[in-house]
Amino acid sequence: MAKLRHIAITVDDMEKTAAFYEKSFDLKRVRQSDVAIMLSDGIMSLAIIHSQNVNAEGRKGLHHIGFLVDDMEKGAAKVEGSGAVYHGQIKGIGGGPQEERKYRDPNGIHFDVATPAHAKRVWCIPGE
Repeated sequence: MAKLRHIAITVDDMEKTAAFYEKSFDLKRVRQSDVAIMLSDGIMSLAIIHSQNVNAEGRKGLHHIGFLVDDMEKGAAKVEGSGAVYHGQIKGIGGGPQEERKYRDPNGIHFDVATPAHAKRVWCIPGE
């Protein structure tokens, strides 16, 4: 069964936004780069992406949502069978399509599916 595991937002000031969520909700930084800061409460994660990131396309606000699936092939087949369109991978993270895949829903909204191995390695949350 798939579980909601992260939400990604795009902003102009990543540091200010991260500090707000850290202070307001006691979220912890689990990963940081020049283009994103990842926070987590240990179960759900929040990715704060700079609006000038090439994948952000200059937009602000909700960027995508992420789901954890037990089995990538079954999860991918299910979303594709429901009308999702494959949209690629995260670049430079590793794991490839066996661990993480990006899609667009029938409305064009971006989402990704990832395995517990990906969540543990990238989001620093326990696999289930």
